Amino acid sequence: MLNKEDVQVVIDQIRVSLSSHGGDIALVDVTEGGTVKVELQGACKGCPMATMTIRNGVEARLKQELPEVKEVVAV
Repeated sequence: MLNKEDVQVVIDQIRVSLSSHGGDIALVDVTEGGTVKVELQGACKGCPMATMTIRNGVEARLKQELPEVKEVVAV
């Protein structure tokens, strides 16, 4: 079962990479169905590459570490 604490650990690791570019990420929610909701902040918030960051960075890393993750969506 996917829990918010495990997701937060991985989000905190991802945060280091984003902060080097002036951005940040906040965990908003984790659903029972495996959807992780995040909010991009700082330079990432309005970045045209934000969708790629979510899919190729955040979602890929979360799925690698926590196979229960089905998708990551920005809110």
